[in-house]
Amino acid sequence: MNTVRGWAARAGGGVLRIFLVLAALFWLLPTLGLLISSFLSPTELNEGGWWRALTAPSKLTAENYERLLANDTITGSLLSTVAIAVPATLLVLVLGSLAGYAFAWLEFPGRDWLFLIVVGLLVVPVQVALIPVSELFGTIGLFETTAGVVLFHTAFGLPFAVFLLRNFFAQIPRELLEAARLDGAGELRLFARVVLPLGGPAIASLGIFQFLWVWNDMLVALVFADSANPPITVALQQQVRQFGNNIDVLAPGAFLSMVVPLVVFFAFQRQFVSGVMAGAIK
Repeated sequence: MNTVRGWAARAGGGVLRIFLVLAALFWLLPTLGLLISSFLSPTELNEGGWWRALTAPSKLTAENYERLLANDTITGSLLSTVAIAVPATLLVLVLGSLAGYAFAWLEFPGRDWLFLIVVGLLVVPVQVALIPVSELFGTIGLFETTAGVVLFHTAFGLPFAVFLLRNFFAQIPRELLEAARLDGAGELRLFARVVLPLGGPAIASLGIFQFLWVWNDMLVALVFADSANPPITVALQQQVRQFGNNIDVLAPGAFLSMVVPLVVFFAFQRQFVSGVMAGAIK
């Protein structure tokens, strides 16, 4: 009887693995199509679908990427996106970590009410702030500047960052912090030497989420970014509007814009999984 159950369990597990592999392949199919399309000439793409290149690899060419990298608009937009995404992510991580620690372990008047306000800001949609922030940025001279886009993303990323990190830091044993204080550690040293190392997985997870959100954003960039040097999402949209169905520019450009977030995710994959699992256990 146990043997039959063991065979049934292994068979069920094999079916589940096959299903998961098929689901993963189906999910990756558009990405594979985009990758192959980025190496096909416009003539080949017009003659048929990208899957024809699977049986004729000789049709693949790197000319699309050569023309793309020679396009000053696209290369400049990639640099502009990096100049926006990196500071917006670092600011959210630094300010969110400090505020999360303060809300978790420091006593000050109105702490709970302020935290409730921060939680309430999570439900405020980005669209609500576009017009008033546009007027504010126009008044202080930040409209159509990189600094304006960074500040906007930082402001809307902080509520989630504070909420996430405060809940994570609150799970740190109080005895550990008290022992550090007895050894003479001040709040800043305690934060840097004890809290940050323990909160590394949660901070890495937050950094991945924030970076992906800023990198893939189009609405905020379309409103606040410099129209002469826009981020990659806006630049690709402008290419469509200007040239129409120019897949030889859009396919490699879209794939390049997707590669950077993938590299960031896989670089911090271990910390991301640790942060998610830690949050699930706690």
